[in-house]
Amino acid sequence: MLKDKKLRILKNGPYIISGDIPLSEKIIVSKGKENEYKDGRELPQAQGYALCRCGKSKNPPFCDGSHEKAGFDGTEDASTAMYSDRAEKIEGPNLDLMDDNRCAFARFCHRKEGNVWELTEGSDNPNYREEAIKAASDCPAGRLVAMDKNGEAIEPEYDPSIEILQDPEKGASGPIFVKGNIPIESSDGSTYEVRNRVTLCRCGESRNKPYCDATHVSIKYLDHT
Repeated sequence: MLKDKKLRILKNGPYIISGDIPLSEKIIVSKGKENEYKDGRELPQAQGYALCRCGKSKNPPFCDGSHEKAGFDGTEDASTAMYSDRAEKIEGPNLDLMDDNRCAFARFCHRKEGNVWELTEGSDNPNYREEAIKAASDCPAGRLVAMDKNGEAIEPEYDPSIEILQDPEKGASGPIFVKGNIPIESSDGSTYEVRNRVTLCRCGESRNKPYCDATHVSIKYLDHT
């Protein structure tokens, strides 16, 4: 049951996952002007496990205690305001788009016909509207949410799961993609807004912890050599 599934953040330590949440690795690959996921390596499954948050583990994506030796500062800086209060609304003729600018630089917002913002503005074209919805829905960070003109969010249906992203095109290992409305408990015991899609930092260098801010790309973080 979903109520048993949870991701808990330890102060200056790892992410503790409970509730038998499936874990997998996905590789971001280019397909023309668009991106898609390919299956990566198989990862061991468990009822509970700890995922590295500091970026120093020798057994990624799992924690091996390296955060203690590294003196990792995992202070959570992210706003706890609701998404609806943080996000900007971009209005199109037949579709609206919410955008809170929490970008993991996964680039799924780009489609052959244009980017999600352009497609939203051209959403009187049914094909553009459909492509805008896909571009928004495929954003792993949950930065982008397509909204119908009745104000209802258009979200993909995800079962609770966690994916470790790899981004070889950018020469970097990506964030932790948390899917399916898994509750995330802060190190102070409070719970972040429960969302269908978020990406969490695992390079240790985000300035918006616990969320990814795409720093893994600029520092070329790799969880393997």
